[in-house]
Amino acid sequence: MNRKDMYYKCINCIRFLSADAIQKANSGHPGLPLGAAPAAFTLWNNHLNFKSGNPQWLNRDRFILSAGHGSMLLYSLLHLYGFDVSLEDIKNFRQLDSITPGHPENFVTSGVEATTGPLGQGIANAVGMAIAEAHLSAEFNSPDFPNLIDHHTYVLAGDGDLMEGISYEACALAGHLNLGKLILLYDDNDISLAGSTKLAFTENVTQRFEATNWQILVVSDGNDTEDIDKAIEKAKFNTDQPSLIRVKTQIGFGSPNKSGTFHAHGAPLGTDELKLTKEQLGWPTDRDFYIPEDVKEYFNEISSHKTEMADDWQNNFNEYSQKYPEKAAELKRRIDMELMEDWDKDIQDFTVSDGPIATRKTSEALMQQIADTVPELIGGCADLNPSTFAWLKGLGDFQGKDALKDHIQGKVGGEWSYAGRNIHFGVREHAMGAIAVGIALHGGLIPFTGTFFIFSDYMRPAIRLAALSRLRTIMIFSHDSIGVGEDGPTHQPVEQLVSLRAIPNLNVIRPADANEVIRTWEIALKSKNTPTAMVFSRQKLPILDRNLMESADGVLRGGYILWQTSQKEVDAILIATGSEVNLAYESALKLSKMGYNIRVVSLPCWEIFEKQDQSYRENVLPPKCKLRVAIEAGVSLGWERYIGNEGIFIGVETFGASAPGNELFKKFGLTVENLVNKTQNLIESEK
Repeated sequence: MNRKDMYYKCINCIRFLSADAIQKANSGHPGLPLGAAPAAFTLWNNHLNFKSGNPQWLNRDRFILSAGHGSMLLYSLLHLYGFDVSLEDIKNFRQLDSITPGHPENFVTSGVEATTGPLGQGIANAVGMAIAEAHLSAEFNSPDFPNLIDHHTYVLAGDGDLMEGISYEACALAGHLNLGKLILLYDDNDISLAGSTKLAFTENVTQRFEATNWQILVVSDGNDTEDIDKAIEKAKFNTDQPSLIRVKTQIGFGSPNKSGTFHAHGAPLGTDELKLTKEQLGWPTDRDFYIPEDVKEYFNEISSHKTEMADDWQNNFNEYSQKYPEKAAELKRRIDMELMEDWDKDIQDFTVSDGPIATRKTSEALMQQIADTVPELIGGCADLNPSTFAWLKGLGDFQGKDALKDHIQGKVGGEWSYAGRNIHFGVREHAMGAIAVGIALHGGLIPFTGTFFIFSDYMRPAIRLAALSRLRTIMIFSHDSIGVGEDGPTHQPVEQLVSLRAIPNLNVIRPADANEVIRTWEIALKSKNTPTAMVFSRQKLPILDRNLMESADGVLRGGYILWQTSQKEVDAILIATGSEVNLAYESALKLSKMGYNIRVVSLPCWEIFEKQDQSYRENVLPPKCKLRVAIEAGVSLGWERYIGNEGIFIGVETFGASAPGNELFKKFGLTVENLVNKTQNLIESEK
């Protein structure tokens, strides 16, 4: 059989493995696998470097299916190329506890690089992976080993991905950064779920990408594997620009009655239509999940060849390790996600005399202290580094060749290059969050982001996917409350804390002082499978006197007893986070002078506190003490967990106002006087 005929047979095998699985599940999206199979096959067969026996091989090319609804296309490829996805797994598509879920999940399925589905996120993830590749190659490659870290990032996306605004943000940054190893295959079929894209999407995509410094290539026939192959080769040759390959396809290709229509997008073809489609494309109609022996042998042969290439790289890495043992060990440490043993050697607790200091400024100071001992830390802000202070001073800015040519002077010093560790995301919170996810998915780096807490709303989809994907991403949020002041309610986060606390597997930490910030960073860096949202103050906060109070190590358990009047039975418990902890402490001192026995609990991270054993939680918040007062400069939702029906909450249940921060705290009753009165009334009412 000649190569062209074998390609056609392999492509049809991919198509109908996918269509059969979707039909058996009676759920899924057959249109993309039927239409995009030739492009995906050509990429995987002729260009994509991988090792099916070791899906985490460091120098593999990355493939992200941004159009995650077409997941069966990816699962079929993984199975046929020998990854740990069996035919039974294919048959269990979208079933409970299967490793072939409805949309790809990186921690579920061998060979899946990113959890995708929400459209556009995968494109931004791919930009993050390309950034990671560029940075690691700049750091670890040497003149005699120029290709140690040298791979491409490919992403397959559809019309829906390009409609989502996040794709524009991410692609604009990719073009600015000259990420030439990023290649986007656009499944250009003019159909979305509701009908023709002409209903809402008539922009000139080519001009849009040209405007953002991308190379544009067009394949007019999505079934022409030779043209697809040439386009990918040309894209790989251009190292100065990311490339968009417009592959003109027909959704649901081969289906006599549904191809080219939205009916092929989001529902099985149906038994009769699937049979007609197989007839149309010359595929046996009497066998489901059919893989011809010669096709199976061909895929095995290609997979074996790619394994040999991966093994050659490993031999190259072994030589590198002999010549550069320290660098090789450092790279391995990062890939294994282990911190240096002495990463925190320069960190010392703050004393009362060091304050007051805003927690955002404490975080800035800590970042500079750990910059050398956590060299894998890389990231930046959405144009807010002078306000969030989330930067690594003097360690250069991550920039591409165009920025170098323009001789732009950086804000934080150092050189402009891919070795720089400060990424300027621009005013692009949507993309920033998802790019950080991609950096974490790539491996070898710990990404951080920075913006005002109110703009966590822009990042929320990516934050959710970071939590779902079990990633070590660090999100730095400053301006954490109505303490923002004069900027007013548009910039004053009141519901954001509870909003993020609702996301599973996300540590949301709002530290009370500088020493709690130290522990916040410790948690974030050690949490390999959980992202961390750090919520810092704009205003200066006093440093709590640990000679009078408990150690800030209690933050590592999510919450702890900060201070108590005496060891006698407690009259009331004051529970607070962030800037309100000192408010609770000062109120407790006054209440103590009035003869009450008051406990103050700092509860910076609910998620970690809830993971403590019951005895610890009940020691901090004893069930018999029903009189509890929660103080937080945000909405009350969620606090009922800790204050019950008999407790009270002092916070902010509206959108704030424009005024100096101290006036706003008075307006909303976040004062010692109000807290003392409310607590005293609560205690006396129970006597």
